[in-house]
Amino acid sequence: MPDLPRAAGLAYREAGPSDGPAVLLVHGWPESSHMWSRPLRALGEAGFRAVAPDLPGYGSSPLRRPATWALHVEALETFRRAVGLDRVALVVHDWGGLIGLRWACEHPDAVTALSISDSGFFPDGKWHGMAKAMREPGTGEELVAQLTPEGVAGILRSLSPGMDEEALAEYGRAFATEDGRHAALDLYRSGNFEELAEHDGKLAALGVPTLVLWGEDDPFAPLAGAHRLVAEIPGAELDVIPGTGHFVVDDQPDVFAERLIGFLQRATMSA
Repeated sequence: MPDLPRAAGLAYREAGPSDGPAVLLVHGWPESSHMWSRPLRALGEAGFRAVAPDLPGYGSSPLRRPATWALHVEALETFRRAVGLDRVALVVHDWGGLIGLRWACEHPDAVTALSISDSGFFPDGKWHGMAKAMREPGTGEELVAQLTPEGVAGILRSLSPGMDEEALAEYGRAFATEDGRHAALDLYRSGNFEELAEHDGKLAALGVPTLVLWGEDDPFAPLAGAHRLVAEIPGAELDVIPGTGHFVVDDQPDVFAERLIGFLQRATMSA
């Protein structure tokens, strides 16, 4: 178990100079800040201050229930302030997108750039099969009963060849207890896409450089969502990484880092 620093009750990883341009990286489900380990190191070497929290209940951060979408958004803002981040380039993946982009819409003056991967932020969004099952009373309880650390590792191993045993063990920690497994139901059942109607158009209104960096073969957040984001956000760039799926960062962490850093360097120069 890594010995990580904590702020506002959340464990986090950090790299780079304290006075470098700030980058805030928000992991998805069912991962932790571990997914950002190699991009964090590369960002730090490139002169950025890169910070990635473990959201409540994931990695080394203690669980908070009910573990709703709103709770995670609030936890992210409290964490940002606690670690002294002012304006940040926001980098998100999967549920980190739903959480981080909602945070960005609520704190537009704190955002300098966006990088969005394999997520969605659409009021008419649709849940994929596993998510639908978790949202269904009874069916969800039966499903999460199978999401032991070993069960989660088996699922992730089949979806991402880039995840090694260390990563699988790290991501499985959130499911070591019944409380942790049921927190997944809190999250998915609180995720009503209709709530995003109040944020419709707000990503575009941020007016910041935006990269849509996607896995080529994502079965959960298909490439059509990436094209839609690019169409809805003026000036957004689309970058698709070949040979990757939904877990694009784990699949190709060094390629992901290279593409991200190139974008952030261009965004910093144009600021």
